[in-house]
Amino acid sequence: MLHMSRTFEYRHVVSFDETNVVGNVYYVTHLRWQGRCREMFLRVHAPGILKEFEQGLALVTVRCSCDYYDEVFAFDEILVQMRLEAVQQNRVRLAFDYLRTKDGASTLIARGAQEVAAMRKTDRGLVATPLPDELRSALELYNS
Repeated sequence: MLHMSRTFEYRHVVSFDETNVVGNVYYVTHLRWQGRCREMFLRVHAPGILKEFEQGLALVTVRCSCDYYDEVFAFDEILVQMRLEAVQQNRVRLAFDYLRTKDGASTLIARGAQEVAAMRKTDRGLVATPLPDELRSALELYNS
């Protein structure tokens, strides 16, 4: 039986300010889109996290990567799909697929990953803390 994982989707239209002098999207922009996708996920599925941020929670990106398969240009429509790969103690590993959508077709243009740690700000600095229940439950909906 084929297992299809559910993904959280963030849609983006590339603007001129995201391109370089050659006319294509600069490579670090894809990483910014990962962060934007993750933030929109929190907005939709774990809005209580904002209150936790005010109380010292920090979601720290400890690792990120992106493999590029095709160039992206201004006005390209990009669909960033995020899914949960793993949860280990206070860390989550997220996977991202970047698809160019045009005329009803989608083309994979990049694939990325992030590892995020839940930390809490204390007098001693940042210390590891369990993932908030709201976040853990929301992420489980997108488990690959």
